[in-house]
Amino acid sequence: MPDQVLLTADRNNIEDTIDLAVEYGLGLELMAFAYPDVLDGNWKHTLRTYRTILHNVPGVIALHGPFMDLVGGSPDTRINEISIQRYQHAIHIASELEIERVILHANFIGSLHNVAYREGWHQRNVPYWRAIAEHARHYGVTIAMENMWEFDPEIIGDLLREINHPNLKACLDVGHASLFSDSGWTLDEWIDSMAPWLIHTHMNNNNGRIDEHRGFDWSDGVLNYHDILPRLRDLTTQPTMVLEMWHPEEMRESLHYFQLEKAGETLPGE
Repeated sequence: MPDQVLLTADRNNIEDTIDLAVEYGLGLELMAFAYPDVLDGNWKHTLRTYRTILHNVPGVIALHGPFMDLVGGSPDTRINEISIQRYQHAIHIASELEIERVILHANFIGSLHNVAYREGWHQRNVPYWRAIAEHARHYGVTIAMENMWEFDPEIIGDLLREINHPNLKACLDVGHASLFSDSGWTLDEWIDSMAPWLIHTHMNNNNGRIDEHRGFDWSDGVLNYHDILPRLRDLTTQPTMVLEMWHPEEMRESLHYFQLEKAGETLPGE
């Protein structure tokens, strides 16, 4: 079965990523609507432009929602109002583009390891994300909640388990899990823990210290995708796989790891 691969289409590489997606039969994850200046600017013009230029993309298209400085389930109701507006705006844009998947960050403050913060965060975020998921359902959109600073997978897993909503699933960012996880959690354990909800993944390489978003074969990279990809392929439901890299040439150079179909021929991954 071919891997379902997407490319990260940022504002400065959208043409190149569309060309690469068309060449290999891939999808895209759009970053443009994650930025506050786009959402507060002439976003309708940007939406119309994207509706036109995405027409020939052969694969699945997802949308990365806003995340900068946003905190869900905050004790401050005014902060919640702002983050809800941002998330609902992204869901509306996705619906207008006929995109069925939006990636949003959980935004747990990972530097706080005390039990009281974790328990309070969970209690506040259950009703918060349940309401966001229900809003997404009305628009035919599913949210994939991405790990960032979370130091163990059960922070998100416990939330998704209790909410149990069909429009709220998980996105595993492999680089984030490897960088910010407590030492007691392996990447295999992250995959196993997130598996019941996992529909989407972000992939790149880093040097073990900084979230650098480099290609799989980067000489200073510490992640071995020869081992990681088979684990994901073995899941009951195989998630979409996003090359979350900023340079199209590094995406192209990483494609040999995947099982792809190009010009009607299956290209086996390594």
